[in-house]
Amino acid sequence: MKKSIFLNLVTGGLLLMTTTWVSCNSGETSNTAATDSTAATTEPMAMAKAMATLTGTMPDTTLNGTVEFDAEAGGQVKMKLELMVPSKANKSVAVHIHQMGDCGDMGKMTGGHWNPTNQSHGKWGSASFHSGDIGNISLDNTGKGSLELTSNLWSIGGDSTTNILDRAIIVHGGVDDYTSQPAGNSGARIGCGVIKKSN
Repeated sequence: MKKSIFLNLVTGGLLLMTTTWVSCNSGETSNTAATDSTAATTEPMAMAKAMATLTGTMPDTTLNGTVEFDAEAGGQVKMKLELMVPSKANKSVAVHIHQMGDCGDMGKMTGGHWNPTNQSHGKWGSASFHSGDIGNISLDNTGKGSLELTSNLWSIGGDSTTNILDRAIIVHGGVDDYTSQPAGNSGARIGCGVIKKSN
């Protein structure tokens, strides 16, 4: 129920009429704006994605591939790696995330392994390993290999201890022995790609 209250004020010979609407609705208030805002915040949000395109760093080594990262529920990031190195057919190569997103100087500008938690180098999932210690990829008789890995040690744009953006994926010419410090004696850097947000 709404009541109108009329107030007549005479000031300087002018009659001012003010109409005030008072809502008598038992203290209920409109929450339309709040409801709309809540609806907006509960709508599904697109999950972040990132990707590195791998190319060869050596003039005598053909190499290409992609590494895709997809943020998933629960703070997990899923990595899908596809790699082709014909000259390494029926062999394995080591792949790591390196600190710097710069593939210059044949991959040397990427620095060392990405290791934000200051761990010793090792095999992924062991007692001690770098956040960038992806490991060895087995290649088939055409030189093609793939790997999928899901981890909560990575994020796409999170804090400095997990953020993979603007770091580099390095493909090595040898295999990681998971023991030698600080990089597993993995050989030359034959491929590189910088991780960039893709949406």
